Formats: sequence, structure tokens, C-alpha cells
Amino acid sequence: MNAETRPLIKPQESAVSTVAAMRAVFSRDMKVAFRQRQDLLNPLLFFVMVVTLFPLGVSPEVSFLREAGAGILWVAALLSVLLSLDHLFRHDFDDGTLEQLVLQPQPLFLLVLAKTLAHWVLTGLPLVLLAPVLGVMVHLDGNSIAVLCLTLLIGTPVLSLIGAIGAALTLGLRSAGVLLSLLIIPLYIPVLIFGTGTVAAATEGAPVGAYVALMGAFLVLAITLAPFAAAAALKISLSNS
Repeated sequence: MNAETRPLIKPQESAVSTVAAMRAVFSRDMKVAFRQRQDLLNPLLFFVMVVTLFPLGVSPEVSFLREAGAGILWVAALLSVLLSLDHLFRHDFDDGTLEQLVLQPQPLFLLVLAKTLAHWVLTGLPLVLLAPVLGVMVHLDGNSIAVLCLTLLIGTPVLSLIGAIGAALTLGLRSAGVLLSLLIIPLYIPVLIFGTGTVAAATEGAPVGAYVALMGAFLVLAITLAPFAAAAALKISLSNS
């Protein structure tokens, strides 16, 4: 094989460099988030406040809270994730890092996937960890709390992945938060319906395997398609900025 036909970068080296780039993006986002702790704590405080204030504003009856508790927690989690999405690409856009990511030789969709994973670890995973405590507050039984945590563990990554598309599309626009909500909330509805439906089925003693499998299908579909869509949306937003 002569120099003209020999590849410049071996496939193994390319794969290693891509993994290293994803790891670097993930690590950077984690470090930046812990330096800006107010952005990190706001979704968690919002989640706790919504769940805590809901019984005071509607009804503190045990029967009502046990019936509506899963829906309260899921809606609060959805809104908390939505609250944090505006910062997913905003800081990188403001300081010029996003342009550097687009110019990298590694596939942009994989770098977007790494950023979305960091967003979920910082926002979605803490919601899952807080859910058992708040589930006790709304009088859910042990089995319902376990199913609730499982649905949040599967569903919150879907919320982050879908939200990344909206955050990329509204990047650099005025009133981006309002537009982001209008774009993303309709896409969140199926996840919300099946998340609360799974917990309701568990409360009634019905099998939940089909619900969990369907939510797992949502997650696989989101991981497969959302990074490509978000990467394409980022390129469009940067070209128009």
C-alpha cells in the first residue's frame, strides 16, 4: 500500500479520539456547572417547591395525594428539566466554545450527546434521587415509589434529549425561553402520560412491564435520533447568528 492509498488516521485511533473528545466535553460541562451553582440548584429547588406547595394549594387529603402524587411529581420533574434547558448551549454560545465544537473533526452529534448526558446527570439524576423523599410526602406506597423512580430514570433522559433539539433551535433568539417551551412541551406529553400511567398501574396492582418497555423504546428512539437533530439545529442556528 503506497502513501496515497494508506489512510491518514486508523479507524481505531479515530474511535479513541472521538471517545476522548466526548469525555472532555462531558468533564468540562460538569466542571462549569459546579462553578455556577445557582444554575445547578434552581431546577432542584423548583422541583421541591412545586411538590411541597401543591398539597397546600389544592388538597392535603391523603386519598387525593396518593391518587395524584405520581402526576404531581412527573409534572414538577418535567418543568424542572424545561427550566434548565436554556443553559444547555447558551454559555458555550456566548463564549465561543460552541463554534469550536462544530469545527472539531469528531462527529458533532456525539459531542451533543455528551453534553446532553452531562445535562441529565446534573439535572435529571438528582430529580430521580429526590423522588423517593417527595413520594413519601405525597403518601405513595413503597411499590409505587419504586416504579416512579424507574419511570423517572428512563424518562428524564428522554426529556433532556428532546429538550436539546429545542435548545439548539432557539439558540440566539430573543424570548428563547418562551419559544423553547412552546416547541418542547407538546413533545413531552407522551412521556408524561406513560410515566404517570405506569405508576397508576402499579398503584392498582396491574402489571407494568408493557409500560416500562414502551418508555424504554422512547429512550432508545431519543438516543438514536435526537443527537442528529440537535446537531443539525445547532449548525442552522450558528449559520443564522
